[in-house]
Amino acid sequence: MKTFKVAVTGTHSTGKTTFAEALKETLDAQGYNTVCVSDLGEECRDRGFNILYDHTPQSTLWIMTEGIRREMEAALTANVIIVDRPVPDALGYYRAALSYRDEASPETWASYLSSLAGHHAATYDLIFNSRLDPSIPLGTNKPRDPDGKFRRLADEAVADVLVDLGIDHLSLTVDNTAAAVQLVLDQVRTHIGRSK
Repeated sequence: MKTFKVAVTGTHSTGKTTFAEALKETLDAQGYNTVCVSDLGEECRDRGFNILYDHTPQSTLWIMTEGIRREMEAALTANVIIVDRPVPDALGYYRAALSYRDEASPETWASYLSSLAGHHAATYDLIFNSRLDPSIPLGTNKPRDPDGKFRRLADEAVADVLVDLGIDHLSLTVDNTAAAVQLVLDQVRTHIGRSK
């Protein structure tokens, strides 16, 4: 089965999930079997790992590998997989946490996590990066960390990961969401064919 993977990355409360939901709704309406692999941060924390500004190499690796596992499972049945917080996102959050704490990553971990993020990013057909707009307040649809400093660091670090690893990506903003949904739909039709 042909599968098309779309990844949406960026700091928290920048419209990623709203975009992913709108995209899924559009693709489902066109008859595609679409699965979302969603943010794993809360689940990671609930399993005992540190997240956000306390991110560790271990929590980063757990999020990466659990996300990869879920993507692989979704590919067994889905035409389209939408990944809300793909593998490079976890590396960005880890880097932001290190910056927040003014620490350096052990070189072995830095190399390993960067390699994994870079190699796995090649499996995504499209990657969108949703950047922080400071004029838009934090969403209230779920509990969110209100630390503005960390949110800014995460925004910068996720964007830097994409550049540092040479990962092709498109910018996602409030103003281009509809065009981004149409772009994905057009590329899905080209890659998979029309569903209806």
